[in-house]
Amino acid sequence: MIVTDAFLHEADLQRTALGAELLEPVVIPHPLSTLTSGEIAARAAAAAAGIRKVLTGGAL
Repeated sequence: MIVTDAFLHEADLQRTALGAELLEPVVIPHPLSTLTSGEIAARAAAAAAGIRKVLTGGAL
């Protein structure tokens, strides 16, 4: 799951409600809607790094 920091609390509530507490979110800065294409690309790169970390248990 990828979530912006502004919605992390809501994502945590949903994880608990769905019994998915072990699902580790990848958190990126909020907002997204006002960013340029370059800024979106940078956020995507940061998210990709976070996804790799979650999928490999922190190993690179």
